[in-house]
Amino acid sequence: MLSFQEFFDACAGTWTTERTYHYVQEGEIERSYTEFKVDALTETEKQRILIPSDESSMGQFQVDTSKMTESGTCPGFAIAFNTVSEKGEQVAMSLKALFVPDAYMIQQAPTETLPLAAQVPTDSNGDLIQGFYLRDQGYSEAGTIAGRFTYQTIRQTLEMTTHYQRSVAVDQMRLLSPTTRLRTIVTYQRPQSGEVPSVMTLVGFGVEHKQ
Repeated sequence: MLSFQEFFDACAGTWTTERTYHYVQEGEIERSYTEFKVDALTETEKQRILIPSDESSMGQFQVDTSKMTESGTCPGFAIAFNTVSEKGEQVAMSLKALFVPDAYMIQQAPTETLPLAAQVPTDSNGDLIQGFYLRDQGYSEAGTIAGRFTYQTIRQTLEMTTHYQRSVAVDQMRLLSPTTRLRTIVTYQRPQSGEVPSVMTLVGFGVEHKQ
């Protein structure tokens, strides 16, 4: 089993994946191929993500940066990827994400209601780490954004839930071996505040290989 930091160490490198997306309401299926490069964040990059701007959602959070630096338990990565769909459409993007366990939060914004697929038991005997992940770019919408994450040590699985303005995305990475990951993505319509997201719009999955 990999510790929280060891999981991120194992994720560094160049990966390729072929994914299949099911558009639930339209009944359509789409496939794509992605190459992406993952690098660990430097301490300077971590600090930049934590500095809020006037338009940044990061201002809702206060992190004990002294503990974060001393413990080294707030990992993160920089990702650059290029995706080509079976129709020939191409999307390229780069972003940085920092993962901060709840133990290092001084102040945090109220959490949104998670979809049932993203809910986990709190009595995990220390196997579960939960917290916020802070990104300098969102996938579905531009700008900085914050979401919730869980890491299950016994399953070597990282799950990220992001509430966008119009949707809720649950993105899961499970490390099956040092060079193979299983990736699943489920997107819901964003419901009214306080309601559990339940209307699925997209289900995607793929096997990722480290080069």
